[in-house]
Amino acid sequence: MVYAVVMAGGSGQRFWPKSRQEMPKQFLSLVGERTMLQRTVGRLKGFVNPDGIYIITAALYTGLVLQQVPEVPTENIITEPYGRDTAAAVGLAAITVAARDPEGVMIVLPADHFIADEERFRNVLKGAVAAAGEGEHLVTIGITPSRPETGFGYIARGRLHGTFAGIPAYIAEGFTEKPDLERARQYLASGNYFWNSGMFIWRADLIIRMIREYMPELYAGLQKIQAAMGSGQYRDVLNGVYSGLPKISIDYGVMEKATNVLVLPGSFGWDDVGSWTALEAYKVKDRQGNILEGKGVLVDTQNTLVFSSEKVVATLGVKDLIVVVGGDSVLVCHKKKAQEIKKVINALQEQGYQEIL
Repeated sequence: MVYAVVMAGGSGQRFWPKSRQEMPKQFLSLVGERTMLQRTVGRLKGFVNPDGIYIITAALYTGLVLQQVPEVPTENIITEPYGRDTAAAVGLAAITVAARDPEGVMIVLPADHFIADEERFRNVLKGAVAAAGEGEHLVTIGITPSRPETGFGYIARGRLHGTFAGIPAYIAEGFTEKPDLERARQYLASGNYFWNSGMFIWRADLIIRMIREYMPELYAGLQKIQAAMGSGQYRDVLNGVYSGLPKISIDYGVMEKATNVLVLPGSFGWDDVGSWTALEAYKVKDRQGNILEGKGVLVDTQNTLVFSSEKVVATLGVKDLIVVVGGDSVLVCHKKKAQEIKKVINALQEQGYQEIL
């Protein structure tokens, strides 16, 4: 059987002040009327049965998940007591799926990505599931790059392994974290690199074996949690074990070390919507290149993004800015710094402004 695990526990700090700890990015309507989580679950319709969809999130967000995607059974919401990055999240989801179906194929998806061509996406997923179903390979989807992007990781394409449901699957020869511009240009020109989408497909039993091989400390913790599943001690064991699990991504912990990784190319209008500037592709601009979503006037203003549904914003004589009004807070940021908003979050924490984060 095919299962989907949607990772919805992130804090979405780069979308502050709209994204807050109590209402992070994945629960916001950033593109269109549906939230990012609703879009992610919605594109699985007809591919994965609702009772095969799991949402892994923080306990704080359980109510939001139930409200936004009521089609997902309550018992399929996996709650993490602490945020320990994606390796622990994937491991917890894997032992949960394995308890039901050890050979089940897991589709692991971030909750906050945008995909334009959902039919094409499902076609690629069909190939990925077929490749993963053999039980020998960890499978990922690589996005065919359209520009020399320095904000994404890259996957090197090796020889063709085979074709699954009409989709070619290549041996992955290596993962590279965010490169500088010159290297990104070389990757684009070579035609042998994909963007790392962060979407993974594998059998539950295989990823558990890979965690045992490459992350024995995480595996040991998961074994304790698995032994307590279905008992009255489960929550206490989970809370006790989880805080001590390694805080590392599944990319670093397993994917970059494994030698049995396949990558399938995807060209379906993918975007990880990683910053305010990423929204420019989905918003209407005026003649000066500005985007105004909400209330305000932009006078002698160029190439500026303004998001304010609550208060009127007026700009005069500025360019290349991001201005966001969210509740009791205002962000003013140069576009070049859009990926660095975490610095603002850290500064606010240091100055005692935790209540607005």
